[in-house]
Amino acid sequence: MIDEPQNDPAREILILEKIEDDPDVSQASLAALLGVAVGTVNWHLRRLIEKGYVKVKHAQRRKLRYIITPEGIAFRARLTINYIEQSMRLYRRVRQRTAELLSEVQKAGYRSVRIQGNDDIADICRLTCLEHGITLEEDASLPVLEVVGTKVNLKMDGKL
Repeated sequence: MIDEPQNDPAREILILEKIEDDPDVSQASLAALLGVAVGTVNWHLRRLIEKGYVKVKHAQRRKLRYIITPEGIAFRARLTINYIEQSMRLYRRVRQRTAELLSEVQKAGYRSVRIQGNDDIADICRLTCLEHGITLEEDASLPVLEVVGTKVNLKMDGKL
């Protein structure tokens, strides 16, 4: 049995935006833009077509033109709002968790930490440290804010 691609709102937003910008966009260029296989783009497009968000017209012999429908524009707006709301919830959750961990760090007498991770979640941790007057250093003896996916953990004295 072949697994179908997962419903990915961010991917669908990009597909709909690209179609709106360029109705002659190819599945291959969408796949390259998204960093996925052409089959994944095809799956998303068929799903969007079935739901009435996109229409397909034959432009030339083997060329397709994708047209976003008014329903598709409304759907893209809903997806965008939901994506922003989820992102903000994640941002607030990471800031709150980081602030709680920094409180533990300060109670233990530290004024500096290290951060393990180099992504958006780690950036939120860095900003939260600055807001709380905690400096960032690379000293191996300092507590570590460890970013694993969307989780933030504290290691002090080598313990989690």
